[in-house]
Amino acid sequence: MKMNTDSMKLTGAGSLIRVAFLTGAAGIVLSGIGYLLNAGQFFYSWLTSFAFWVSIGVGGLFLTILHHLTGSVWSVVLRRLFETAMKVLPLLLLFFIPVALGIHDLYHWSHGDTVANDLLLQKKTPYLNVPFFIIRTVIYFTVWFLLGRGLYKNSVSQDKQHNERYISNMKRISAPGVILFAITISFAAFDWLMTLDAHWYSTIFGVYYFAGGTLAVLAFITLLAIIFRGRGILANEITVEHYHDLGKLLFTFTVFWGYIAFSQYFLIWYANIPEETVWYQHRWVDSWKVVSLLLVFGHFVIPFFTLMIRANKRNLRLLIPMTVWILFMHWVDLYWLVLPSLFHHGFHLSWIDLTAFIGIGGIFVGAFFVQLEKHALIPVNDPKLEASVKIKNY
Repeated sequence: MKMNTDSMKLTGAGSLIRVAFLTGAAGIVLSGIGYLLNAGQFFYSWLTSFAFWVSIGVGGLFLTILHHLTGSVWSVVLRRLFETAMKVLPLLLLFFIPVALGIHDLYHWSHGDTVANDLLLQKKTPYLNVPFFIIRTVIYFTVWFLLGRGLYKNSVSQDKQHNERYISNMKRISAPGVILFAITISFAAFDWLMTLDAHWYSTIFGVYYFAGGTLAVLAFITLLAIIFRGRGILANEITVEHYHDLGKLLFTFTVFWGYIAFSQYFLIWYANIPEETVWYQHRWVDSWKVVSLLLVFGHFVIPFFTLMIRANKRNLRLLIPMTVWILFMHWVDLYWLVLPSLFHHGFHLSWIDLTAFIGIGGIFVGAFFVQLEKHALIPVNDPKLEASVKIKNY
């Protein structure tokens, strides 16, 4: 795998793409076997991995929108990586099919007899019903697809010739796009994750999922850029100054995730309303307590004290394990959100957790590199490109 310095395109990624797709296919097949052996475990494991990889895609969409709204200079050389994660996102709608098929295993609000004996669920029926649940998910992906398509189309058109119209178009799409993004990501988090316990609610749950997903995609892009650098790809374009900026964003969203997580917990603890506190009580039982503490220290304390140091943000050898750790902790976070609905008295890892992760992940990574090979790795005709390459941190 290398980069053509004339066209700035990625070449020679064929073997990596084949391995990714084969790994993904193997993961899906093994997950299918897992379904035959233990359908309940399969659906929860699949939902966890589905939510993980969707968060990477929507995180790419958010970073692309943010780039255009702020007129950022430093991130120009990274924009195509954000855009590629965003462009792969619609493919993940296919992986919602097992979730749709497993609605009755995952969500107790989908059981008519349960609803008939639960007054609260009866009042939520106009929103929490199977047809509307599926329609909403299709709407979310349609909005993300249309936003991503508009931004990406203008971006690659700019590669052919510079025209201010393309920049204006991307800004015009991003302005209403950030509002649509905020609404869809929030309701997607409510639907897929929060309604696993339909009696519990949090008004900032969507922000919680967004914060973790954005942190994860920043780790994903940082790790990918460092791997590229080791192969001489974009080594001159993505400099240590850009890694410093990525490190600052990793630190920022670590703090933001911690702030939202603590705010959600503190307000529920302070109000002490039984139907709210029971959700946290389920995550403080037996071995779930260990996972909860792991999130406190692993998802916040360790990255916080590591990334707060300026030199560490510029140390690529340190950023590699740090980004892998952040991605792992994001998966643990989603596991902690999903699996207590299945295992009430302590966590239980399953081999299906792994096969579902590599099944969806392998296809995502393969599609990512297929898309990445189609166009230049950087927006070659962006007027801010040269300034981005020469960016300095002080």
